[in-house]
Amino acid sequence: MMQDGAGPRTGIVLAAGLGSRLAGARPGFQLKPLTPVAGMPLILRTLRSVVLAGCREVVIVVGYHGEEVQEAVRRHYRGPLRVHFAHNPHYELQNGLSVLAARPYVREAPFLLTMADHVLGDELMALVRTHRPPKDGATLLVDYRIDQIFDLDDATKVRVEDGWIVEIGKHLTDFNAIDTGVFVCTFALMDALEAVYREQGDASLSDGVRRLARARRMAALDIGDGFWQDVDTPEMLAYAERRLLEMARSES
Repeated sequence: MMQDGAGPRTGIVLAAGLGSRLAGARPGFQLKPLTPVAGMPLILRTLRSVVLAGCREVVIVVGYHGEEVQEAVRRHYRGPLRVHFAHNPHYELQNGLSVLAARPYVREAPFLLTMADHVLGDELMALVRTHRPPKDGATLLVDYRIDQIFDLDDATKVRVEDGWIVEIGKHLTDFNAIDTGVFVCTFALMDALEAVYREQGDASLSDGVRRLARARRMAALDIGDGFWQDVDTPEMLAYAERRLLEMARSES
């Protein structure tokens, strides 16, 4: 069912992966979604962003040590979201399967899709709140400030032409934007992922984006000066905390 107002009412948060590169970056924290960034666990930061995007419900997809992540959210989350948990038994495969695991819990589109390990500025969520993706397609929020990306080698690159994504991948050499890990989607993205999974026995989110891109149904939305940071490594964690501190100081 497509809602009349702009923006998503349901968010999907992918939190199923191993997160091995960040394990132990904070003493006593082995699971990435529970790792604190500037004093707040990543998963709680993400849920705050989901609320700012206008969502009323969230589906958290868990896998690796999923019961621990689920219990921590139930114990510590006190926000307004109605929280559902979906389990991805294939969490050692690619992240597209986590998106598919959430499908039974998503009743309407457009919906927000993001990652539990991304710190997202409020400006990005303001864009999501009012955005509608293309018909039978999806939108990826992208960052054109390539020279400001921390650890560009690790980033997922995107080539955009006339507002449409034409290619995506970590190893692209011809690119003009970076994937922020924030999507506004119709069910077409899940359909694309299911098709890839049937063909290959696995599916990454980028595989689904490529399939929609070939049909010119994958839009790009510029985040402008908005802040975001993927938190995959201890170095990324330290950088995210420095940026958050700088922004807090500038606002005070």
